[in-house]
Amino acid sequence: MGMNLRRTVAASAASVLGLGLLAACGGDGGDDDTDNSPSGSSAEATAGGTLKVLQHFPYEASDPQRIYYGVQLAWYRRLMYRGLLGFPMSEDAEESTTPVPDLATDTGTSEEGGKVWKFTLKDGVKWEDGSDITCEDVQYGTSRVFANDLITGGPNYTLSYIDVEDYPGPYKATPEQQKAFEEAVSCEGKTITFNFNKPWADFPQAVAGMMMTDPYKEEFDEGAKSQWKVLSNGPYKVEGGKWDKNGGATLVRNENYDPATDDPETLRLALPDQIDYQIDPSDTAGELFNDRLIQDAADVQNAITTARVAPAQFPKITGPVEERYLNVDSPYTQYLSPNFNSDNMKDLAVRQALAKALDLNGYVKALGGETAAAPAESIVNPSVPGYTENPAFADDNNNDGDPAAAKALLEEAGVQLPLKIKLGYPASPTADKAMAVVKQGWDDAGFEVSLEPQGDTYYDVISRPDDEFDVTWGGWGADWPSAMTVIPPLYDSRPNFSPTTCGQNYGCYQNDEFEALVDEAANASDIEAQTEALVKADAKLGEDVAYIPLDTSKFNWLHGSKVTGFTTTAASSSYPEIGLIGVTE
Repeated sequence: MGMNLRRTVAASAASVLGLGLLAACGGDGGDDDTDNSPSGSSAEATAGGTLKVLQHFPYEASDPQRIYYGVQLAWYRRLMYRGLLGFPMSEDAEESTTPVPDLATDTGTSEEGGKVWKFTLKDGVKWEDGSDITCEDVQYGTSRVFANDLITGGPNYTLSYIDVEDYPGPYKATPEQQKAFEEAVSCEGKTITFNFNKPWADFPQAVAGMMMTDPYKEEFDEGAKSQWKVLSNGPYKVEGGKWDKNGGATLVRNENYDPATDDPETLRLALPDQIDYQIDPSDTAGELFNDRLIQDAADVQNAITTARVAPAQFPKITGPVEERYLNVDSPYTQYLSPNFNSDNMKDLAVRQALAKALDLNGYVKALGGETAAAPAESIVNPSVPGYTENPAFADDNNNDGDPAAAKALLEEAGVQLPLKIKLGYPASPTADKAMAVVKQGWDDAGFEVSLEPQGDTYYDVISRPDDEFDVTWGGWGADWPSAMTVIPPLYDSRPNFSPTTCGQNYGCYQNDEFEALVDEAANASDIEAQTEALVKADAKLGEDVAYIPLDTSKFNWLHGSKVTGFTTTAASSSYPEIGLIGVTE
């Protein structure tokens, strides 16, 4: 597929085991009776005032083609960067994952079975400098992704789809190479046409969810030096035009944004007059932010945060504080990967026994209970359209695990017990407790488990074909609402394998039948056929026990008492939906 996902998803997913890379781990409360449904502040959202954003990690860029953090994609889309399409600010899951027009007049026209997509730009949309956004701006923005030696860090799905070969991007292309690209992504007046080398059924979802095809003004571009520059076409612009990586920015009204070219009620209300981003990347920042929000201190009453509530803070979520708190499902799912290069994991019965003996309820309780996570039945998150429970992991034992049945399975297969295995995972106090539960169930089934907590290099270590682990932990979230951004990038060996790494396919799994189903999905001309093939592909992964699902993590959010319209949506990656939020003085 030509994707560059691991680093960002590693940060996103590892946080649920307490690493604090994007958010603090969820809390303790297996019998929590908090209302888990999103519900906005009781105060009516009004325009004006200053919203404060307390952020506990730095972004990697403010350049649209380099952006890959889910919360940044969601928030920048509401604030500064409009794309051809967008996802609505709806609390209805189906509605919020269905693309709607933004800069384009409609959601695109598909031809040749999904190999050609056309979009026409609206009239009157402008950059913050007052110049018109043109088809050529969209064409140029799309071309920048190919210069992945300079424009680094962002998603690069388009590299494997756009029908052009040996194109190095606009900075180093020869005239012939540039001409070939501009034939593959062509402009005619306000209409841009994308020509692909294979069908891309969910391209509108990709356009709405990522910024790979966002417009970019060539005259503004300085290549790698554009990493922190911002030229807005949304309702806000960055004061001074440059984002401070470790300091943030002040966002003020963009006087050249015309809401008449937009659908504010659907895509961005843009209520505050000013938004102050304040970044503190220190290890304790997230917990300190939430301590201040719990107190409703005067300086954070108009604030939201990217930091989840920490376990030690849950007892403080009582009384009036509960009115400023949300507990919601996240888009991230965690899982275990058996290592198919390990002699210990080559026997299917061994992998089946691991799944059968897993005390998933105990694991979730160790993470913090139902306020922190929920048992998973597939590697695909339930928020992804077309989600289906994997039949191999059906809840046939109430998720308590059955070590006795697992041991019987091993003995019937003639496995010599105890079978010594190593379990690798990112180190943290929460992870240690959760993995101890996994170890207990597996030891009771006849395994002898050695827990192997790892540090910051975890994802580099487990990607090696010769790594020493028998099973490793992983986490993932869909890049846009499609299982095509989950199943193929994690288990298709073809884009993952090299002599030195298995990429995101941490267990080095390879199966021709599975990959044929991936090809069937990739070549589908519509979403329904694509989803059908992916459900079969997931079932095949379950049949082979290529993964063992663990949990869907929960997000726990607090906000200040002067914040209005606070809620989350699937379109906001279950972070606060900044497009609906206002403040009251």
